[in-house]
Amino acid sequence: MGQGGAAGGQAQGGFTAFIPLILMFVIFYFLLIRPQQKKQKEHQEMIRNLKKGDRIMINGGIYGSITSLEESVITVEIADKVRVKVSRGYVASLAQAASSPPPKKEEKSDSNSETLKSK
Repeated sequence: MGQGGAAGGQAQGGFTAFIPLILMFVIFYFLLIRPQQKKQKEHQEMIRNLKKGDRIMINGGIYGSITSLEESVITVEIADKVRVKVSRGYVASLAQAASSPPPKKEEKSDSNSETLKSK
């Protein structure tokens, strides 16, 4: 009788020894693995949505504009009449989308000057 109770206690003690290990794995998953997977998904989406005229930064830190796109290779113009072919995987980030117009500033001083003139 006494021996059977001791064996059951040992089995439970062995399981509790794994709880800190399991807890560390869960923490690593939420702090390291999951954000990295999310970042990788966003990067792949950005690479899929590249289009002609986009300004990009290549992994080497070189900025340029996309002049042509192929399945796995893009042509980037880094200076006047200087074009290089780069694998899509080496695009680090999108510096500026081709279709985004520069922000327009509204002139509030005109409305203020009109009110001052009317007084």
